Amino acid sequence: MESDPVRVGVLSLHDSKESKAICNAVEALGHHPEWLREPNTIVHMRDGAIRLEPDVDVVANRLLLSSTEQPAEHVGIAETIAALRPTLNDPHATALATHKIASAARLVNAGIPIPGTIFALSGELLNRHRETFGPEAVYKTAIGTHGGGAWKVDTAESLSPVVGQRRAFLQELIGMNDRPPRDLRVYVVGEEIVGAMVRHAAESEWRTNVARGGRVEGCTDSLPKAAAAYALEATAVLGLDYAGVDLIEGTDGWHVLEVNPTAGFRGLYEATETSPAPYIAKLAIERGGGSVDDDQVADLAATLDDSVPSCMPADEPERYVDPAVIGFTEHVVVTGTRGTRTVVGKSDTGADRSSIDLQLAADIGAGPIHTVSKVRSGSQKKGRSRPVVDIVLGIGGTQHTVEASIADRAHMSHPLLLGRDVLKHYHLDVSRRIDDPKPVRRPEE
Repeated sequence: MESDPVRVGVLSLHDSKESKAICNAVEALGHHPEWLREPNTIVHMRDGAIRLEPDVDVVANRLLLSSTEQPAEHVGIAETIAALRPTLNDPHATALATHKIASAARLVNAGIPIPGTIFALSGELLNRHRETFGPEAVYKTAIGTHGGGAWKVDTAESLSPVVGQRRAFLQELIGMNDRPPRDLRVYVVGEEIVGAMVRHAAESEWRTNVARGGRVEGCTDSLPKAAAAYALEATAVLGLDYAGVDLIEGTDGWHVLEVNPTAGFRGLYEATETSPAPYIAKLAIERGGGSVDDDQVADLAATLDDSVPSCMPADEPERYVDPAVIGFTEHVVVTGTRGTRTVVGKSDTGADRSSIDLQLAADIGAGPIHTVSKVRSGSQKKGRSRPVVDIVLGIGGTQHTVEASIADRAHMSHPLLLGRDVLKHYHLDVSRRIDDPKPVRRPEE
C-alpha cells in the first residue's frame, strides 16, 4: 500500500533558485510542498497547545544566517519551527556550521584537517601571532558568504580582531604556490555525495566563489577518496543533513575550508548537470514517513527546475517603509582589516560604486585588491583603471559591505565618495550637510 503524501515545508524567507527547486522537486515526486514564508507562516500558542500553519509533516531549513545582520533572529525562527516538526538541517547545527570558527573547532576535535588557524579576541593577541603562517595569510570574518569577508593579507601589517560587526580570524594560505587558485566543492545529502566540482578563481581574483566569477568543472566521478571521506565526515560531525563542503589540497593532503549548510546549486549544476534539490526533497519525504522512487529522483536531478512553485504563497500587500535620509555629506564609519576610522563622506549619485582615498584605505587596511574597475569622468572618452577593495561602511548604525574603488583624493575635500551601491538604501537630502572643510592631506604635508 502506498503511503499518504508527505507535506514538506521549505523554510526560506528569501527568493532563491534552491528553495524553488526543492519545492518543485517535492511536488514532482508526488508529495505536497509548502513554502514557509512571511505571508503564510504563523505559530499559535494557547491553552497549553501549540499549532503551526501551514501544517506540515517535516521541514527543510533553508534560512540564510550568513547574509543577515541579525543571525540570532533567524535561528530563533528555525528553533521555533523545529520544536514542532522534524527539521532537516537542525537550527543548532546550521548555526554551528555558519560560524566558521565554532565549526572549525568541532572538525579539529574530530580529527578532520583544516588550514592552520588563529582566532584571538584582542588585537594585541592577534597581532602577536599574525606572522605564524608566513608573509601572507587569509583573513576572514567568522560569518561570511560568497567570498565576502575574506582577504589575502600581508602578515607584516597589523590586523583588527573585528571587521564591522563580525569577529575575524587568521588562517594559513594553502595551495597557491604552483598553480592558479582552485578548490573543491562537494555537495552532500544524507550519507551520499550527489555532486562535486573543481572551482577555479577568476583572473586577478584569488577567491574561487562562483559569485565572484569563478570557473567550475565537474569532478563527481573523479573525486579523490580522501576528499570525499572528509566531506562526508565533516557534514556528519556538524550534524547537518545536507551541505556544500569546501576543501583545498596542500602539500600534506586535503583540508576542509568550511561547511556551508545553505550552499547554492547554480555552480554545481553548471559543472555537473546534477541538481541536489530532488535528493533533498527525497530525504525530507523519507524523514516525514513517505517513500519515493530512486530512479525518478535521478531523472529529476538532471534538471534544475527553479520556476516559481505552485505553493508560493500570495504576498501580503506591500507595506511601504520610508528609507532613512542621508545628507549630501555624512559621517561614515569606515572599517578594514586593520582598524576603523570615522570620516565625512560625500554623496555622488553619478557613481556606480563608492570610492575611498588611497591613504585612508591604507590606514584601515582595505584590501587586498581583488579586481580593477574602469572609471570615466567628465569629458574623458576612455576610462581610468582603479583598483577595487572590500570595505565596510557604517552609516547611522547600519553597515554595508561594498566593493569600493581606490583613488588618490589627497587634495580633495572628502576622503570618501558614497556611490549608488550605498545611496540606493537611502533618501538623499542634498540640503543636509556636515561641515568638514579640511581637504584630505598626506601625513608628510
